[in-house]
Amino acid sequence: MDHETIGQRRLVKWTLILLGWTFLGVFYAGQTYLIYARSNHPTRLARILPGALVIWYSWAVLSPFIIWLARHFRIERKRLLRNLATHLAAGIFFSFLHQAVPILVFSTVDIASGKPSLFFSRLFNSLFSLYFSNDFFIYWMILFAVHALDYYRRYREGELKASRLEGQLAQAQLQALKMQLHPHFLFNTLHAISALVHKDPEVADRMIARLSDLLRLTLDSVGVQEVPLRQELDFLERYLEIEQQRFQDRLKVHLEVDPRTLDAMVPNLILQPLVENAIRHGIAQRSSPGRVEIRARREDTRLRLEVRDDGSGLEEGASENLKEGIGLGNTRARLEQLYGAAHHFDLSNASKGGLVVSLMIPFRTESQGGRKGHPDEYSSPDR
Repeated sequence: MDHETIGQRRLVKWTLILLGWTFLGVFYAGQTYLIYARSNHPTRLARILPGALVIWYSWAVLSPFIIWLARHFRIERKRLLRNLATHLAAGIFFSFLHQAVPILVFSTVDIASGKPSLFFSRLFNSLFSLYFSNDFFIYWMILFAVHALDYYRRYREGELKASRLEGQLAQAQLQALKMQLHPHFLFNTLHAISALVHKDPEVADRMIARLSDLLRLTLDSVGVQEVPLRQELDFLERYLEIEQQRFQDRLKVHLEVDPRTLDAMVPNLILQPLVENAIRHGIAQRSSPGRVEIRARREDTRLRLEVRDDGSGLEEGASENLKEGIGLGNTRARLEQLYGAAHHFDLSNASKGGLVVSLMIPFRTESQGGRKGHPDEYSSPDR
């Protein structure tokens, strides 16, 4: 924040404070006017108002000193008796001072108009009047108001600090979960390449090239938790090229993506572990061809992503082991960290066989973040 902005904020603050004391002066003058109007000695408001403003403006002059005392001698458990005694003495002193200031002003006006000064007699009488006790009460009201504002400020600062710490912790947890996925995917891919190095060197070479592209894309998105669905599908396409080199005709992939969802923000690297899980459980464990479907569509204010396979699905008793795997376990944890109760993640058997992994998250487009997207058609036939 620059010095000009700080100066403007201070000007606004002190203007509001001055207006507040002015309001109290006008209110006091109006109250006094009504009291005189109902008595046998009515008077004009214009005659009462200057004196009322002097009384309350003098509190405005004294308030900074009271605020300083309030913050240096706080009414807290530590040194409570000493600070209470300090404020008791200060309350008497400021009440006396507040009585003396307007009396001095009025006496000066009397002298200027040729009237005798009654400063000392007025001051002596004020010490035993209701006005002195009112001033003592006002001192303590200012004191407690300062304490209340300071406690509220500390409370808000504590909330903001806790919120920042919570956000930093969530980011650290998300990053740790994401970094667990990278080696998991890398080791599986390297294992597939090693199995093909001697059996089919050309395929292995193409897989290494695709893996290099994937690693470059992964490094480019380090620290990024959400990306447009378009970018996520681009990464997934490169991953699928590796898997199709590995499985050849045994793997059929179909993408059914609503073009209006391409700019929707999704967790970075969210589809790859789901597709990897579908291939591992739906394709790799059988010799016949298998099919994996990736679907994306918008449902009102939410985005639904689905990964389907036509494998054997979930067997009874195997559900918990599947959910707690690295890929699905991390996916579940990342969704919880990013969206909390605003997401839904589900594994179920398809009606015609196979497993359906479905997740729903809030629909937010890339254009809402500042850059307008281009919703191109993004669907493919069987590959």
